[in-house]
Amino acid sequence: MSARPETADQPAVVVAGDALVDLTPTRTADGAAAFQPLPGGSCLNVAAGLGRLGVPTALLARISDDHFGDLLRAHLAASGTRLTHVLPTSDPTTLAAVHLREDGSAAYSFHANGAADRGLRPEHLAALPDGGTLPEGTALHLGSLGLLLEPLASTLDGLLRREAGRRLVSLDPNVRPNLVTDRAAYLRRFAEWVALADVVKASDEDLAWLHPGEPYEAVADRWLASGAGLVLITFGSRGAWAVGRAASVHVPTPAVEVVDTVGAGDAFTAGMLAHLHHIGRLTREGVDGLGAGELARLVSYAVEIAADTCTRAGAQPPYRRDGVPVPS
Repeated sequence: MSARPETADQPAVVVAGDALVDLTPTRTADGAAAFQPLPGGSCLNVAAGLGRLGVPTALLARISDDHFGDLLRAHLAASGTRLTHVLPTSDPTTLAAVHLREDGSAAYSFHANGAADRGLRPEHLAALPDGGTLPEGTALHLGSLGLLLEPLASTLDGLLRREAGRRLVSLDPNVRPNLVTDRAAYLRRFAEWVALADVVKASDEDLAWLHPGEPYEAVADRWLASGAGLVLITFGSRGAWAVGRAASVHVPTPAVEVVDTVGAGDAFTAGMLAHLHHIGRLTREGVDGLGAGELARLVSYAVEIAADTCTRAGAQPPYRRDGVPVPS
């Protein structure tokens, strides 16, 4: 299966959703506690990761014209991610305070009231190239804060319903329980989004909150039955598991020196989508019927990208120019 032809102005993936600044704990020269502002947000991280892996990618998000917004634009541009679908605004940038646990894993508290990315409304889409109509063959990825923060969530809900069935749709809930005010409503919306998606990726922590006590295999089977062609579950240091319509595989995590795990799950998603793009399977038909060998190569690549990201502070996935192989 050959890769889809590309044009200079057509992205292979549009990532729609959150774009924020992580306030990451650090130390000053005299040892005092401090916070360093670093680009973040699940969808921005995926978009930057894809750009760094050589995939033509655009981020669809509102980004502030404040200092933090300048930081996000510079980060995306340096990552090779297109700014064609970035909408400017004077609303402030969402901030996420990062709290590192003893094992290097991250917890977050968010400051998003009245913020730029959260304020995406349906009428803003009309200002995008082609009036917000995505090019034929372009994949769509979304999730995380886009599932729950309004009006962003309802805007992306409409976008997803419009585009489902017309292109590959990838979904990562990246659940933030401390922001969920109505669990039942969240679960209803998530179930509806899963039924519209072709690829669903979640972490074991996501599953523990979404479906407590239920085996991940049973959850994945239900998601496949609802319409997805590929489901991927990550387990941090214990690797990742994937199941499609023809096979399932588990791949261990490579041993690395972990600085922190910020952005690791997003790097996994970027690696997964990049692999599908580079082998010509970034389509609804392409993810159906992946054999065991193909699934193993896909998950191995994604796990390696995630593990490499853990060797640096913040969400800093690797660049292809740094020796990351191109899947074939």
